Amino acid sequence: MSANAGEADQTPRRQVGALPFRRTPEGGYVILLVTSRESRRWVIPKGWPMKGRKPYEAAAREAYEEAGLLGTIGKRPLGFYLYEKRLKSRDAVLCQVKVFPLEVRKQLKHWPERHQREDRWFSPSEAAEAVAEPGLAAIIRAACKRETGALA
Repeated sequence: MSANAGEADQTPRRQVGALPFRRTPEGGYVILLVTSRESRRWVIPKGWPMKGRKPYEAAAREAYEEAGLLGTIGKRPLGFYLYEKRLKSRDAVLCQVKVFPLEVRKQLKHWPERHQREDRWFSPSEAAEAVAEPGLAAIIRAACKRETGALA
């Protein structure tokens, strides 16, 4: 418990994230996840909003920095999810992540956080199972439903 017991009811801090995907020849999708630097959990590329950039532009920038991804970022979010971010001070803050679809065109050989994270392509169901946040898993499942999904 932190010193400020009332922290839990604070407004969540806003973040932006990209859900990187590729279409498969069979008409489905694969999703790229990266590991977080601290806990090594599977997550999507995400970070804080950036001054002078629209939220979807910041999400695309995070995908480049964390996974070397280039592609087409959607301007409309797929949804939001909440998670607790552990800070270096060991405190936790509640964050709300606005998730934008990123259709990946290519992955570079070199990028800023290349040696700090792992990345892997997953089927949508594997990706939903791999992430710890139920809200993110729900966004992945909904976005990847064949005809009705947001990526269709």
